[in-house]
Amino acid sequence: MIPFQQLRIVFFGTPGFAVGSLSSLVQSGANVVAVVTAPDKPAGRGQQMHSSAVKQFAMQQGIPVLQPLKLKDPSFIDDLASYKADLHIVVAFRMLPVAVWDMPPLGTVNVHASLLPQYRGAAPINWAIINGETETGVTTFRLKHEIDTGNILLQKTVPILPEDNAGTLHDKLMDAGAELLVSTVKGLADGTLTEVPQADVTDAILRHAPKIFKDDTLIHWQQPVKAINDLIRGLSPNPAAYTLFDDRSMKIYQAHYEPAPATQEIGTHDTDHKTYFRFAAADGWIYIDELQMEGKKRMSIVDFLRGFRA
Repeated sequence: MIPFQQLRIVFFGTPGFAVGSLSSLVQSGANVVAVVTAPDKPAGRGQQMHSSAVKQFAMQQGIPVLQPLKLKDPSFIDDLASYKADLHIVVAFRMLPVAVWDMPPLGTVNVHASLLPQYRGAAPINWAIINGETETGVTTFRLKHEIDTGNILLQKTVPILPEDNAGTLHDKLMDAGAELLVSTVKGLADGTLTEVPQADVTDAILRHAPKIFKDDTLIHWQQPVKAINDLIRGLSPNPAAYTLFDDRSMKIYQAHYEPAPATQEIGTHDTDHKTYFRFAAADGWIYIDELQMEGKKRMSIVDFLRGFRA
């Protein structure tokens, strides 16, 4: 056993989701000796170099930052080893080579935004909503060769509310994951955790969470209204579900639905030109609440209808 505050930790992460966990570790008094994050890259109209959210936070805290181009680079491996970490922690980072995740005595722990083994993959938050789930959660687990398959350390369930979208659920899971990670590290330090193989957790059919591509974001109006609304929620605010309207892309960020007998051709629209704009689906109507036409700014349906002529 190693006292929690003496445990030497190297943290791997890049986006804002990872900052929640890193911040909680720092606030809890954990000894984060270094951070590994993605290299700076150009972003925005001016293409100025932009640092990851994790790097920005680490620099504010005075934590050394490593930004390797290649994780197998011998010079990076040497630099990493020089920190003599007892434990590596990975949150929203790319796949690690064995030389990295097998380096510390206590191995490497990952935080994943689902109740593993369900929703292994790159986009668990999106797919849980798209598939109509009413709950999800966060899992801490041991890293091994196969992605998202290592032994489970701790889990916490988080409900998915009807009004949740990928953005709100992201924030809930970020907070839950941060809290769970601190408990996990403390448990590893005092030797009280029991690892559970994922095969022992469930015998249900597994659902996966692959990376979201453009084809996944197209709305198919022949689907039931609930499935369409779940797709819109699961892709909002980014990358957003879309349909084609007047030969232009219409991104839909928020909608609601009304089951009804089919009275209009599927995919066609109807509006009162003042308060509603809706599309016909297989078993009802999808009412658009917030959208963005190609080349325009994001707006409410009322603002859209003020300038709509058809």
